[in-house]
Amino acid sequence: MDFQHTEDRRMLADSLNRFIAEQYAFPLRDKIAQSAEGFDQSMWQRFAELGAVGALFPEADGGFGGAGFDIAVVFECLGRGLVVEPFLGALLAGRAIAAAGGDAHRDRLAALIDGSASAAFAHDEPGSHYELTNVKTRAEKRGDGWVLTGAKGVVAQAEHATFFVVTARTAGQDDDAHGIGLFVVPASAPGVSLRGYQKVDGGRAAEVRFDGVALTADAALGDPDNGAALLEQVLGFGLLALAAESVGAMDVAKEHTLEYLRTRKQFGVPIGSFQALQHRMADVLLEIEQARSAVINAASKLDAPRVERERALAAAKYTVGRIGALVAEESIQLHGGIGMTWELPLSHYAKRLVMIDHQLGDEDHHLERYVALSKPLSNQ
Repeated sequence: MDFQHTEDRRMLADSLNRFIAEQYAFPLRDKIAQSAEGFDQSMWQRFAELGAVGALFPEADGGFGGAGFDIAVVFECLGRGLVVEPFLGALLAGRAIAAAGGDAHRDRLAALIDGSASAAFAHDEPGSHYELTNVKTRAEKRGDGWVLTGAKGVVAQAEHATFFVVTARTAGQDDDAHGIGLFVVPASAPGVSLRGYQKVDGGRAAEVRFDGVALTADAALGDPDNGAALLEQVLGFGLLALAAESVGAMDVAKEHTLEYLRTRKQFGVPIGSFQALQHRMADVLLEIEQARSAVINAASKLDAPRVERERALAAAKYTVGRIGALVAEESIQLHGGIGMTWELPLSHYAKRLVMIDHQLGDEDHHLERYVALSKPLSNQ
């Protein structure tokens, strides 16, 4: 199988990398990431104008890509620049709407793609431990509509989202696969409240509460009692995106470390000439290529049957979690004390690599998931 990117994808990657290098250099990125808003609305609009958001969606939904490799290309570029704009929320919320929203939400999807709106995906809850179907937030049928009650945690860029896509339980016990629905909730709806905070790796997140939020009937995406399969599919896009973002960040950490080894001198020679450091760096380079291969495999399996797809995604997320921590540790150690300084971009890449592991399931969670998915079908 040929894994070379198409010319269109190479052009998109070149355009994005050039834009980020010229218009989103680290000092500006750091200012945006530490701001009260957590991202820059005008920058979000400019990314959309470049086609970075449209590349995440198929033509039928108003985009011009949407395949696994399109998502991987975009998020690898974002990882190289540590971009904090709400791409992941747009991907997750947008793909949920595209898959099950129908005509009622087409305007919202179009607004995401053109950058005039942003979205947040609210699924994780306190104590859920990454489990897909552990959902306590409740959606109760009320007349022709729904009433939403519950809380979601660590919702990225929630404070300035135009709307949320929220998972809620319509029936069953807290961990049942049956009885999970996905709902579109306007951020301005009465009963929605947020407590925002700064993230350690830049940008902002929030705890979001829904206190008797009244929703219309068309707020439900697809079958509100049988949304677990849709949820798994949507989160799969996010797993691929995070894995690709991690590889992009690893590449930059590697480049910064190699440059430091070439220029930092000790005993009159570059420290990169010391064999022990060469061996450590060679191990890092090999591990990064292993992570890249796992992402390529996951991207190629995004449209495969469920078990094959989920195994590849779990493998990729586990791999970047393990290797991301290794790259962060080795890069900082090879830089010495300067690697920990706030002013050096490397420390921010290291933090982002570590935090990616904790989004949508850490390496332990996905190793267990990979093992479970590898059992004979009769045992699943």
